Amino acid sequence: MTVTAQQVKELREKTGAGIMDAKKALTESNGDMEKAAEYLRQKGIASAEKKMGRIAAEGMISSYVHNNKIGVLIEVNCETDFVAKNDEFKTLVHDICLHIASSDAQYVSRDEIPQSVIEEETRIEMGKEDLANKPEQIRAKIVEGRVNKLMAQRVLLEQPFVKDPSKTIEELIKEKIASIGEKITVRRFTKYTLGEGLEKRQDNFAEEVMSQIK
Repeated sequence: MTVTAQQVKELREKTGAGIMDAKKALTESNGDMEKAAEYLRQKGIASAEKKMGRIAAEGMISSYVHNNKIGVLIEVNCETDFVAKNDEFKTLVHDICLHIASSDAQYVSRDEIPQSVIEEETRIEMGKEDLANKPEQIRAKIVEGRVNKLMAQRVLLEQPFVKDPSKTIEELIKEKIASIGEKITVRRFTKYTLGEGLEKRQDNFAEEVMSQIK
């Protein structure tokens, strides 16, 4: 069904949820306002949004290394040292590390993406052959959708959680906020891939063997 902007606004005012969360709740509930509000409460999203204005300066820096080939270093913040030592919080941080190791996340959130990256991807998409004969307005709309999808694939918070693709990383965090009772944010992360950026040696195995038996 089609969810209207007025419905989203009304649900947001009622629950304090974000735009995308409110829209998803209404879609899942077929526009039923009460069911949508209940959906948000069950997911812990409504209460999580209220905590997002708090200061989160504690937390932990954690790491994960997979088969000595991929490494992830991450900082996740919470409000108190007590929660930082909580097993549920530590598990969350570990799960996010695992996700980053298996994904192509480059940014934590959408607002970290440089405008130059968006402009470059837009330029590339505009030049693709399958759009060459389409009217300018239609082409621009298609390109906007494609670029939006590309950016979502690079943003950690918008990616489907690798251990449960039915929820995004952002939804996972919001569930933990509701469960733990504190604001939780991913501040930054770095992913290392062994040999990335290096020119790898390309040996001809047959020639190497022949050179050794001459």
